[in-house]
Parts: sequence; C-alpha cells; structure tokens
Amino acid sequence: MDNRNNTIAGWVLFAGICALGLTIGSGMLFASHNPEKPGFPIEDTASGGGGAAAAVPLPNLLAAADAAKGETVFAKCAACHTINSGGANGIGPNLYGTMGEAIGQGKAGFAFSDALKNVGGNWDFDKMDHWLTSPRKFAAGTKMSFAGLSSPEDRANLIVYLNAQGSNLPLPKPEAAPAGDAAAPAEGDKAAAPAAEEGAAAPAAEGAAPAPAEAKK
Repeated sequence: MDNRNNTIAGWVLFAGICALGLTIGSGMLFASHNPEKPGFPIEDTASGGGGAAAAVPLPNLLAAADAAKGETVFAKCAACHTINSGGANGIGPNLYGTMGEAIGQGKAGFAFSDALKNVGGNWDFDKMDHWLTSPRKFAAGTKMSFAGLSSPEDRANLIVYLNAQGSNLPLPKPEAAPAGDAAAPAEGDKAAAPAAEEGAAAPAAEGAAPAPAEAKK
C-alpha cells in the first residue's frame, strides 16, 4: 500500500514539474520583444503640418491651369453630366455655361436639392473650388454622390475647362509672392555692389599709371 502511494505521489510530482516547465518555456517563447529598429511613424496628413503654409493660392493655380488637362479630369464627371451647348440633363445637370450662373437654379428645370438651392449666390471660382473639393461639405444634404477632388491642380484645371464652356469669366489676378521672398534678391544686390565698386576702381588705377611716367619725361 505504501509503495502504491509513493508511486502516485511520484507521478503527481512529475506532472507538476512538467507543467511548470511548460509554463516557463511558453513564457520565453511567446514573450514580446521590441524591434531593434522601430517602424516608420505614420504622419497625420490631416493635421496640416507645414503643408498649409505651402498651399498655392487659387488665383495662382488658375493662372497656371490647363483646360486640356481639365477636359481629362472631366471624364470623371461625364457619367452624370453633359457639357455641350444644349446638352440634355442626366443624373446631374448639363454644365454648359455654369460658371457665373446662380447656384442650384436654372438648367432647364433640373431638380436641384434644397441643400444646394439654399447656398445662394453664383458659381464663382472660389465657390466652385470648394464644391469640387467636397460637395457634401459645401452643401450638406446635397444629392451629389461624388466625394470630390483632393488635388488642387486637378480642381484648377477642371474649373478652367468649365469656364471655357460658354462662360469665359475673367480669371482672378495671381497673388504676389510674400514680401519675405522678395527681400532675398535685394540683399544679394547689396552684397554684389561692393564687388562692382572694387572692380570699377581697378581699371581707374591702371589708367592712371602712365601719368607719372609722362611726368618723368
């Protein structure tokens, strides 16, 4: 009887040792370790950072825009809109002569949403840029399902193309560069001035050199 009890106790002890060993082993195997080189952090582009300061004003983008490129961008709109003179309305209204027109009005009786009608005013360059950036933010509740164009250059090209289709509004004048940018060339001119003066003095000295020689004669 004692031998049997000793045998059972031995097996229980052995099982306990095995369980402890498995616990320690699994802890070592699955322990988390920090990588030697951490991954690259993902920057939050929505926070702006230095991007906002480097944003190009809309008038400058429009001045550099290309209507031909805008026609290519318009291909994204062609599923819902026509743009030819007298074109029929589709899912969206015909867009011929849109720039300068009243927002949410006309277009042969197209059924605009109340959200767009309530914006008021006319389609100028600034409003069109905001609309193309995000229709839902420009007119909350609009029926327009298009998410918008994230590229300022694409928007400018498209606006110039739309303007060329029966509107031809004068483009706004580009904004001048900040005063700080113009100061750098001025300082460069000042730095070059002493060098120019020194360069001018040298020929004068050389020209004056023969005079003492004539005096000796």
